[in-house]
Amino acid sequence: MPTAHVNGIDLNYSLEGDGDETVVLVNGLADDLATWDFQMEALLGAGYRVLRFDNRGIGSSEAPAGPYTTALFAQDTKALVDQLGLTDFHLLGVSMGGMIAQEYAIANPGDLRSLMLACTYAAPGPFCSRMFGLWEELARKEGVAFVMRDVTLWAFTVPFFQEREDELREFEAEMAQIAQPVEAYLAQLHSIQHHDTTDRLGRITVPTHVLAGEEDILIPTRLSHALHQLVPGSQWGTVPGGHACLWEHPEPFNQAVLDFLSSVGAKA
Repeated sequence: MPTAHVNGIDLNYSLEGDGDETVVLVNGLADDLATWDFQMEALLGAGYRVLRFDNRGIGSSEAPAGPYTTALFAQDTKALVDQLGLTDFHLLGVSMGGMIAQEYAIANPGDLRSLMLACTYAAPGPFCSRMFGLWEELARKEGVAFVMRDVTLWAFTVPFFQEREDELREFEAEMAQIAQPVEAYLAQLHSIQHHDTTDRLGRITVPTHVLAGEEDILIPTRLSHALHQLVPGSQWGTVPGGHACLWEHPEPFNQAVLDFLSSVGAKA
């Protein structure tokens, strides 16, 4: 895959499809661009051009010393789309990616045709803050792969564990092999621990849809709904599954994305 030198670092990216409309996808914590593998067929099949990339600190992108912030990640994203000449695009972020997308939309509203924020929040609050503090301690003591074993328990629903053991074992094996260095993980984790757009979401002016897994316990659905209430005119929806709904139930997730994208017309 190609790389682009932007904002002082090399970012690994993939730009696929030749549609007239572009969708830019932004990954979550400790996730590389393969996060979106279950969405690519649907998006490309619907005629969209799709940009996905490894955030700083993961995959084949550089991992400079942290800590990182969601605003810094948004600056990386801005630099990448500018270098690729992308304008008037749809921006979709999941989890940490949704936080990055918020910062992008606040700073660069003129770039966007629409905004979709999935399984994310405006600020972590006391519950998520305690959970992330535990992850920080575990990563320092046991390594990133150990933390990801814990994340699996939070990300998928009980029926997934009960009924889809083969798929579960595949996800567990992939997470056990994660090659992200501890310091890069902690640098990314810092960004979600300190993300707070609560007082700035009123600046978002583009058509926005906030989507959540109806059984999300990692970033509780109520936090996503609170985010929706802070974004003027935003749409709200849920899909089956938990925090990993885009993997556990990709079909309804993809349909929700496509329905929203098709509902957004070109900017006047």
